[in-house]
Formats: sequence, C-alpha cells, structure tokens
Amino acid sequence: MAVPLQPATPTVARTDGRRLRSERTRQAIIEAYLALAEERSPHAPTAAEIAGRAGCSVRSIFERFSDILALQVAATDHAMNEIVALAQTHGRDGDRLTRITAQVGMRARTCERWLRLWRSLIVNQGQSDELKQRVLQSRQRAVARLDMMLVPELSTLDDREHRQLLIVLEALTDVESWGRMREFFGLSFDEACELWVQAIDRLLPSSRPIL
Repeated sequence: MAVPLQPATPTVARTDGRRLRSERTRQAIIEAYLALAEERSPHAPTAAEIAGRAGCSVRSIFERFSDILALQVAATDHAMNEIVALAQTHGRDGDRLTRITAQVGMRARTCERWLRLWRSLIVNQGQSDELKQRVLQSRQRAVARLDMMLVPELSTLDDREHRQLLIVLEALTDVESWGRMREFFGLSFDEACELWVQAIDRLLPSSRPIL
C-alpha cells in the first residue's frame, strides 16, 4: 500500500521560499548590471546604481557577489549563454549564400545586442583573469562557428591558408567592426549585414578545388 506523501514542513517551505527569492534577486542584479552597462559603457556602473535599478540594497549585491568584477563575470556568462542559445545551426547545410547569410545574421544580432557590454568587458579585462578568459572564449567561439558554417570552402585550403583566412574572417566580423559600420559610417542593420555577406563571399575560395 502506497504511503501518502506528507506535505512539506513549514521550515522546508520557508527555506525554499528564501532560496527562490534570493535567486530572483540575483537575477535582477545581473539584469540591472547589463542594462546599466548598456547605458554607461565602457565604464562599469556603481553598486549604488545597480542596487537602485534592481530594487534591492547594496548589501544584497555583496551578499551574492564578492565585488563588482565578480558581478561583471556573472553578467558576461549570462550574456554568453544567450549568445549560445541564439547561435542556431540553421542554414549550415545550405548553399554558399545561404550559409554566409545565416552566419552573418547570427553574428550581426549578437554584435547589435552586446556591443556596449563587449566594450565594457574589453576595458575592464585587465582587472580580472576571469574577464580575460571570457574575452578569449568569446573569440574562440566566433572562430569555431565560422569554421563550422563555411566548411565546404575552407576545407579546400591547406592548414596554413585555412588558419590565415579564419583570422581575417574573425577580424572582419569582430564586434568593433560591426560598431564602426553602425556608428561611424551610419549604416542600417540590413546595410551592414549586406556588406559582411559581400566581403565574406569575395574572400572565400570556391567550394571545389581548382584542378
């Protein structure tokens, strides 16, 4: 005979409730940091500004993060998780133009969303080995995705040429490259995407080796 489940004790319920509220506060702090980083880039917001935006006390911030740099690392991880979720492999098996367009579209949305946070990360990476590691990881992921989306063309090259072209393509589609097109040259989102598609297409070799 099955033993009926007992309702949670008041103590367990209170503990679970506190944990849930604490996690909600932590998430609110991260989201407040990201919003303020967008507004104040490249300078990191202060604890008081973050607390005001998150609707909590400064003490609540430092109960969850050892310092502002630790908060910045957590916020960067949150942003990178969003980027990974955004980076679908749609178009990977398409023709040349389909694959280039899919790659550019994903990269452009990422750059548009996180341009200012990236600038803050670059400015502050000298203060934290963890932030330096996040910069490295971000660039490595960008290179790996280019390599994955452009296999038919890149696979025709020898190792040295393959590496050199990936370096050029990563530099071409860097976050700051996007920022210059959008801010300095005043291009629309679609115009900037079109330039990237055209440039990548011109740089890539034919998908079939020339005999």
